[in-house]
Amino acid sequence: MGKISAGRNVFMYPMPVALLGTLVDKHPDFMALGWVTRVNADPPTVGCGVGRHHHSIRGIEENKTFSLNFPSAEMMEKTDYCGLVSGRNADKAALFDVYYGELETAPMITECPLSLECRLQSTVENPTNNFYIGEIIASYTEEKYLTDEKPDIKKINPLLLTMPDNRYWTIGEYAGDAWSAGKKLKGK
Repeated sequence: MGKISAGRNVFMYPMPVALLGTLVDKHPDFMALGWVTRVNADPPTVGCGVGRHHHSIRGIEENKTFSLNFPSAEMMEKTDYCGLVSGRNADKAALFDVYYGELETAPMITECPLSLECRLQSTVENPTNNFYIGEIIASYTEEKYLTDEKPDIKKINPLLLTMPDNRYWTIGEYAGDAWSAGKKLKGK
């Protein structure tokens, strides 16, 4: 059996689901987001692709800040709702307990196991989406989501997304240690 084309519009599996937080007209707004990635180590930066038709981009561009809130799988219904309705027509912040950290214009969600507060560093304009790169100013979690003082993926139980099938998933089992599992092949 040989390789076949999967088409051009493919996505890397899985994508972490985030709730992007912004202040629009001084009101907190959250949108569901699947295009999130780490961009740089030092300073720590993240990038997210946001369609230009979304209400939330006003808040990013006006305040130069945003938050990324990573919901657990138990938050799937509320998270999906935030992707179905626009902040132009619905008060999505009313679904959550909202708090602020160091930045006063990057609302975060208490119920999310992990939240990142970001200052906009740069914007890449693409044909349909803007790719926002933000420096992580601070991160917030709770002791119950940590193991050895680091966020624990099993305890967080993050919501994951696959596209183009548009399905939510949870993580599987531990498979091995990075930068270690392949050592036995070195020198061959």
